[in-house]
Amino acid sequence: MKNLRWLRVALFLICLVPFAQLIYNAFTDNLGANPIDTITRHTGSWALIFLLVTLSVTPVRKLFAWNGLVSYRRMLGLFAFFYAVLHFTTFLVLDHFFDFNAILKDIMKRPYITVGFTGFVLMIPLAITSTTGMIRRLGKRWQQLHRLVYLTATAGVIHFYWLVKADIRRPAQYGFVLALVLGYRLLASARAAVSRPSASARIKVRSNESSTSRPSAPVRES
Repeated sequence: MKNLRWLRVALFLICLVPFAQLIYNAFTDNLGANPIDTITRHTGSWALIFLLVTLSVTPVRKLFAWNGLVSYRRMLGLFAFFYAVLHFTTFLVLDHFFDFNAILKDIMKRPYITVGFTGFVLMIPLAITSTTGMIRRLGKRWQQLHRLVYLTATAGVIHFYWLVKADIRRPAQYGFVLALVLGYRLLASARAAVSRPSASARIKVRSNESSTSRPSAPVRES
């Protein structure tokens, strides 16, 4: 338990490294010629990275039987939301200085902002319902709700792809990882769908065998 606690603390500190790097570069005046653009790209990239890492937990856990990974998935997902909040706050405060009219115009007129804002909005209910109490209250609905994470990640990749326009190498890499995760998800769902009829068929065969194996009631002579 102590080792697991230290591992959780170490992972938490590692997840804070991109934020610490950003703060350090800001204090040392090392954000480049366009600091707002640097902050925007840095926070957006790390939000997407943590989102993809969170989605990769289940495939990696099942493929390599690392069941302990699931206990860190919530932390990784919340850090994805943390960096997404920083990304949106940069857009809201530093880029537009709380000019909500200009913000709404950008969201409506620029497709890459529209899809990025949509992905951010979808992350909000996921973060709110990440607590143990909410998982208990929602039950099966919690799993259904948290499938929105796939739409969020897709929106994030599209947002990044439409933003860079020319050099699409990094969004293409993120898209490749997302395609692998989604492919695994679809394959697992297909296997589960195939196994369900066979399982129900086995149950039906067993019930028929048990009914035929029962001794018939003796016939009384009149």
